[in-house]
Amino acid sequence: MKVSFDYDGTLSLPHVEEFAKELVEQGYEVWVVTSRVSEEDSVLHPWGGTDRNKDLWASCERIGIPEDRVKFTAFADKIEFLDGMGFLFHLDDDLYELTAIMESKDSCQPLNVGHFEWKENCLEVLNKNI
Repeated sequence: MKVSFDYDGTLSLPHVEEFAKELVEQGYEVWVVTSRVSEEDSVLHPWGGTDRNKDLWASCERIGIPEDRVKFTAFADKIEFLDGMGFLFHLDDDLYELTAIMESKDSCQPLNVGHFEWKENCLEVLNKNI
């Protein structure tokens, strides 16, 4: 079962990182889908430097997310990647991204990390799919 987390303002928060780590330990396939630009594409977007994602990679290492489960959208709508990929939920702090996922026909549940019950909402989605 696949789940997705935004990085900035979401997985970058210590309590969200801990939750993602718990999911990895339980066997869930945890992904990072971020609007950031990858190091490979940094030639096209040079303002961030070559170590622009150092914090993201450090979080992934602590959590146990392999590099091939990180998708850099380079500011494209995240639903363009998520659509049809079988994700149960995507946790994000960006209302535009969450609305785009909600308005799509994909089954991925958009969940807002800013909601006071974000974790309970994630667990509810997971429990429905056991």
